[in-house]
Amino acid sequence: MFSGIIEAIGRIAAIEDHAGDKRFSINAGTMGLNDIKAGDSICVNGVCLTVTDCSGNQFTVDVSVETLDCTTFNEFKDGSKVNLEKALHLSDRLHGHLVTGHVDGVGTIKDRKPDARSERIDIDCPPNLLRYVSKKGSVCIDGVSLTVNEKSATGFSVNIIPHTLEQTIISNYTKGTRVNIEVDIIARYLETLIP
Repeated sequence: MFSGIIEAIGRIAAIEDHAGDKRFSINAGTMGLNDIKAGDSICVNGVCLTVTDCSGNQFTVDVSVETLDCTTFNEFKDGSKVNLEKALHLSDRLHGHLVTGHVDGVGTIKDRKPDARSERIDIDCPPNLLRYVSKKGSVCIDGVSLTVNEKSATGFSVNIIPHTLEQTIISNYTKGTRVNIEVDIIARYLETLIP
């Protein structure tokens, strides 16, 4: 589990094809890896991945065909920037919201404009996911825990404060940028419980 509070901006160091899947080597930026070992989980742009190797300031993960199909990972190139967060410990304070790292789908940045010192970002969302999004509810975009400000027939909007712009890859978003979306875990499970 994760909180959606990004610890560092990393960078894709290498991508290798492996019989249909891909292996990514990722530079962890300012996020220390001294407490990370093979088998641990790290959230990369909202996707929970298992570390297969860790050396110095770089770790390696294998990404399955399923994950490549359901996320923006197929769009990454050497040097692409990514949001990083280590898995929570049970004793950690929860600063964002509960994030599983299981991406539900991909949305597209529709618009971005200043809103006082913040940035308002409008995101087009697949219809099958939009039903789980509610005004003032939680949503995770590329691993970032955010509050939904408004919901429309085709998507939703969020406000990004200056700190979040500085500490995440959201500052690089432009119209047309594709982003990983994870809806709130409570909304997702409620549907299975209500006949």
